[in-house]
Amino acid sequence: MVATVREILAGHEPFVLTAERPWDEGLWADLADAGLTGVGLPEEAGGSGGELADAVAVVRTLAAGAGAVPVAEQLLVAGPAVLAADLDLPAPEEPLTVALDGAVTAEPSDDGDGPGRFVLTGTATDVPWAGVARHVAVLAAPPAGIEGAVLAVVDAAGLDASRAVNLAGEPRGSLVLDGVGVPGALLPPAAVDLVRARAALARAVQISAALEQVLAWTVQYAGERVQFGRPLGKFQAIQVELAQMAGEVTATAALVDAAVQALDRGADTVVLAAAAAKVRAGEAVETVAKLAHQVHGAIGFTQEHRLHHLTRRCWSWRDEAGTELTWARTLGAGLVAAAPDDVWPAFTRVL
Repeated sequence: MVATVREILAGHEPFVLTAERPWDEGLWADLADAGLTGVGLPEEAGGSGGELADAVAVVRTLAAGAGAVPVAEQLLVAGPAVLAADLDLPAPEEPLTVALDGAVTAEPSDDGDGPGRFVLTGTATDVPWAGVARHVAVLAAPPAGIEGAVLAVVDAAGLDASRAVNLAGEPRGSLVLDGVGVPGALLPPAAVDLVRARAALARAVQISAALEQVLAWTVQYAGERVQFGRPLGKFQAIQVELAQMAGEVTATAALVDAAVQALDRGADTVVLAAAAAKVRAGEAVETVAKLAHQVHGAIGFTQEHRLHHLTRRCWSWRDEAGTELTWARTLGAGLVAAAPDDVWPAFTRVL
């Protein structure tokens, strides 16, 4: 499956995203034709089947190849959340994303269509692939006096989407919901936390894969670029920097893998594991991206070079789905609450 994704990616070189071309529609079409936009989602719900590990493998491969498509949002966050809420999954061929931020309220619908319908009002902000995704799983505030949140599936066709992008040029606009009637389900607080943790883990998976590719490119370049009569990789200072990068990449991969395994097992530590993975991944971005550009020198800063397609995404993903500070607070509070008299063993178990 990974080989198939790589083969498809080979026909779609990364490009600078613009208002005229905000995503790689051709790449999405090829992935959908191969059934890869439904991996990890059950066949009986319209997906392609497979395990969580399969979906993660697809997301990792696309992240390393700078694929400008909403596959991470669809396979790891929105799709599983919609199914867990017992809602109908939109056709996997139509891009599905998730909206977790903003001020959106949900009230039960009185249109006579029966239970499970809500009216959404407000603005969802920082929506990944806004204006591109056909469907959006929106997390909205529930009616007054009810805990948790309402997860609603919105058909975004015809909705106004503001033009906003992250540092990599990926769409991150807002969607205005003015009394939109949609199917939805009330989620308890624990389920809401899980959706947010999935979003954080999805970004950590992407960062981890991108940083691994950045490290591979940097090692390759250091072995090929000759300076003062020998390859850069023969200089001790460069070797130290490569070792630092490798340490950050390895630590990030270990925590991301642990979080994915916790999610796959349905462990009660999923939120804390995802928090640890997102914090570690975010911290690694600063070191790995900085040293990668330093080793590459001036060529690594040119728009024609491939490096920026990944480093700019990593810098963007670092601040999305919760920053290191946000998730560090979640991790600390969760560990203290779970084991107030035995924090250190609890902390190491999460890792």
